[in-house]
Amino acid sequence: MVQIAHINKSFGAQQVLRDVSLDIPAGQIVGLLGPNGAGKSTLMKILIGLWSADSGTVQVPQRIGYLPENNPLYEDMYVSEYLEFMAGLTLPESLVHRTSDLRTSIDGLIELVGLSPERHKHIRELSKGYRQRVGLAQALLGDPQLLILDEPTTGLDPNQLVEIRALIKNLGKDRTVILSTHIMQEVREMCDRVIILDHGTIKADEPIEEIDNLEQLFHNVTQ
Repeated sequence: MVQIAHINKSFGAQQVLRDVSLDIPAGQIVGLLGPNGAGKSTLMKILIGLWSADSGTVQVPQRIGYLPENNPLYEDMYVSEYLEFMAGLTLPESLVHRTSDLRTSIDGLIELVGLSPERHKHIRELSKGYRQRVGLAQALLGDPQLLILDEPTTGLDPNQLVEIRALIKNLGKDRTVILSTHIMQEVREMCDRVIILDHGTIKADEPIEEIDNLEQLFHNVTQ
């Protein structure tokens, strides 16, 4: 599903990624951990094609969904209106012109992410948790094979955390998910595998079930 071989990325004199190689099979939820500045966001932006690596190779599926850390939304739009607008920008023209098919697809996404009670509200009226659901619905437009989420639970209250984590875990049943977070409990609860980055290099890459103490592992490899 995802194959990364020996990629490097620098910004001026600062090398952000150093010889990073990964294979992520289909249907796996991967937690990406690391201190601030470790290279997590840079790696994700290379995966979605926003930036290119200086060297190395990247192979990803054709259909990718992305939820950035700061989820940008048009707050004056209604939920369903916004998703239709974004579909027009991101989906193939042939699908957008099949209006009934598009609306059926958007209705399904709204139900999938639990937005049905809020679909006729302006986005500005939504709580942080429901705004994250709108971002997830947008990321799922086009039924992506790979879903990349950058700090998807930042700023959520405890109830919202539980709901969004359950939603992401459910989404991972049908696609590969790469999840960047600072919250280790989140990785333990949702992920099949953890990758720890520090100073642009992979310090650990382990199945969750084989890790006795994730906090201790993180501390040991990021010193």
